[in-house]
Amino acid sequence: MKRVFLIAMLLPMLAQAQTLEECSQAAERNYPLIKQYGLIEKTTQLTMDNIQRGWLPKVSVSAQATYQSDVPAWPDNMQTLLQQMNVDAKGLRKDQYRVGVDVSQTVFDGGAISSQKELTLRQGMVQEAENEVNLYAVRKRVNELYFSLLLLDAQITLKQDLRELLASNERKLASMLKKGTAAESDYNSVCAERLSVDQQLISLQSQRRTLQSVLSAFCGMEVTQVSKPVPVEMKEGNRRPELRLADAQLRLADAQEKWLKSRLLPQLSVFASGYYGYPGYNMFEDMMRHRWSLNGMVGARLTWNIGAFYTHGNDRAKVKLQREMAENGREVFLFNSRMEQMQQQESIDRYRKLMADDEEIILLRQKVRKAAESRLAHGIIDVNDLVREINNENAAKVQQSIHEIEMLKEQYDLKFTTNF
Repeated sequence: MKRVFLIAMLLPMLAQAQTLEECSQAAERNYPLIKQYGLIEKTTQLTMDNIQRGWLPKVSVSAQATYQSDVPAWPDNMQTLLQQMNVDAKGLRKDQYRVGVDVSQTVFDGGAISSQKELTLRQGMVQEAENEVNLYAVRKRVNELYFSLLLLDAQITLKQDLRELLASNERKLASMLKKGTAAESDYNSVCAERLSVDQQLISLQSQRRTLQSVLSAFCGMEVTQVSKPVPVEMKEGNRRPELRLADAQLRLADAQEKWLKSRLLPQLSVFASGYYGYPGYNMFEDMMRHRWSLNGMVGARLTWNIGAFYTHGNDRAKVKLQREMAENGREVFLFNSRMEQMQQQESIDRYRKLMADDEEIILLRQKVRKAAESRLAHGIIDVNDLVREINNENAAKVQQSIHEIEMLKEQYDLKFTTNF
């Protein structure tokens, strides 16, 4: 049973350990939000293609049939004169028909199409930056899970060491009990302490399996074992995606201003219009003969939307406010980030100072424990004193592991805060 227990403990260590960076990259690839990048890119490209087609000729086909209450007619004197000349002047018919085609080609748009394309591109870049900010938060979650699993592994290892130490003393007391040099209560006390440690190991292993399954599901791969990351060097500066988002928002504001200016300029286009129907452009001919004819017209058209001037001032003010909000958001983020960096750096320094004495504390606890084992062998102290010293030594080792892992976690949290 003991062999099976040890093999179960060692199985995770035989598997290849996943690094923190591997888990972070896997989690980002597995996170559903990663699909947003492709969707944003496709949507932006389709919108820009539609805007670019504004340069294509605009063609419209129409057909209509109307009946009018009145139409142009010959004056009575003119109609009398024409009748005297035996000319059949029918006048226009009240039912009229036409089937036509209108073609218009923009020649100058005041930069409206190019500014709309740039505006769409900048909007897509802002959406991508926002997506990057949300996706970057996944790394924080991975850090929490990874270092929690790392801390559990350290605790399990130390509990195993504690169990072996208690089991060793248990065997010694069993031998002493047979020789009559130890009391049965002393043996039972160590045996109970060892069983208590076994229970704690079962609890820690259960917690580890739960945490491992959560991290595996988050990363989209089986995470069997984690490795302790190397300490990182602290660097000055900040490369967080929130700053790129602020820059993208400022560039979007520039594109919006350019688009607003393009709305103030006139637009020039050429057109061609033609139809087949009755009446045509030759009104007098159609008043004499009721027949369908081909009619056409070409020309140039200059349009100027004066209404854009009405709201231009307010629109520019809104863009200015958007720019100020983006700049303020960046300042707020940098301020909070600096405060967070100061706290994390202080925690790193604190753990480093604590770790400076951990090794010496463990050595001293080991000496005290070994001395207690020696005194117990000679019947000088009670077994409860030995158990206490064994637990004190183990507690010192646990504290050392906690300080080391917590310091590493603070270093990687600081790396997350600055993205270096």
